[in-house]
Amino acid sequence: MPRTGVSVRNRTVLAAMTNKQSEEDGTLSDDEINWLLMRAEGGFGIVTTAASHIHTSGKSWEGEMGVWGDHQIPRLKELAEGIRLRGATSLVQIFHGGLRAPRSLTGEKPVSASTNLEKGVEEECRELSDSEIRELAVSFGEAAERCERAGFDGVEVHGAHGYLICQFLGTRTNRREDRWGGGLEGRSLFLREVLREIRSRTSEGFLVCVRISPEHDVGVTMADSLDLAGMMSDWGMDLLHISCWDAFTGAQGDPDDPRTITRRFREALGNDVPIISTGAVWDGEDAQFVLDEGADLVGVARVAIAHSNWASEVGAEGYSPERPPFTPEHLIEQGLSQTFVDYMRRWKGFVTDGRL
Repeated sequence: MPRTGVSVRNRTVLAAMTNKQSEEDGTLSDDEINWLLMRAEGGFGIVTTAASHIHTSGKSWEGEMGVWGDHQIPRLKELAEGIRLRGATSLVQIFHGGLRAPRSLTGEKPVSASTNLEKGVEEECRELSDSEIRELAVSFGEAAERCERAGFDGVEVHGAHGYLICQFLGTRTNRREDRWGGGLEGRSLFLREVLREIRSRTSEGFLVCVRISPEHDVGVTMADSLDLAGMMSDWGMDLLHISCWDAFTGAQGDPDDPRTITRRFREALGNDVPIISTGAVWDGEDAQFVLDEGADLVGVARVAIAHSNWASEVGAEGYSPERPPFTPEHLIEQGLSQTFVDYMRRWKGFVTDGRL
C-alpha cells in the first residue's frame, strides 16, 4: 500500500460476509474464528471479517460481530494473531446499520440521516441530531483503535449496501438541510469525519479501506461515487473497495457507457489509489478479467464460502471450481458451522436442501 508500505502476499481478498456466528454480546465465537482462519490458511492475501457494529445501536442481525466494547478484544486478538501466523493481512469491517438496525435487536428506535421508512424494516427511523452524528463518528474511531490494539492490520469502513454511511451518502435517505446534507460535500461529511476520527486514533501504519456501492437505490449515483473516490484519497483512505455485484457489467444508471465499473474508477483515479473490485467472480478467468480492467485486488464471497483454498488455486491455468448447489456436508467440511449453513440455505440455489 503506497502510504503505509504494507505489502499483501497476493491479489486475493476474502470479502466481508454475514455469517451470524458471533455471540450475543458481539464477541467472536470459535466457529467464526475457525471459518476465517481456514480462509487465511487457504491463501487469501487479505482476510476481512464480517460486518462488525461500532455501537450497540447499530446491530442489524442476530449473531453479528461487534467492536464496540473492550470485552470483545481478547477474541479479536486471537483472530488477528491467527490470521497473521497464516501469512494473510487482516481487516475488520466496521459499520452501523442505521435505519436497518431494528429495535428488536438494539432496544432503541433506529436512526439515520433523515426520517425514513424503507421496505423490509420494522419501523420508521428517526433523524440523528448534530451531536449524535459526531458521537457516532467518534465511535467509529474508537472501534478502529480497538481493532489496532487487538493486532489487526486495518479496518474496512462499510460505506456500502444501504447501511448508515450509505444512508448519509444517498440523496433519497439524506434530505437534511444542515451541514450533513445537501450536495455531495455535505452528504459525505459523516464519512469524512469517520475517517478523520480513525486516523486520529490509530498509527500511521494502520490500513484504512473504504467499501462503497457505486450505485444504490438510497440515492447513490455513479457520478457521485466517482467524485467521492477522488475526495477520499485526500482523507486518509489507503484502499478503495468497490462493491459491483457484477464486475462484468457497466453502470445501471448510465447504460450508454460500455465501460465496466472497475474500469471507470481506475480511469478516474489514475494509479494513486489501490482498488479492490468485487462482484460475481468465480474462476481464474473471471479474476484475471477484473485485474485487467484495472483492479489491484479481487474480492470474492460466495466462491470462498464453498472453496476455502480458492486463493491458492485460482492462479492455476484453467482453474474452475465447482459451482452451487453444495451439500450441507461439503459446506461443513469447508469450515462453516451449522448456523452458517442454515443462513446459506436462504440464498437461492446455494445449498442442495435450501431455497430453490
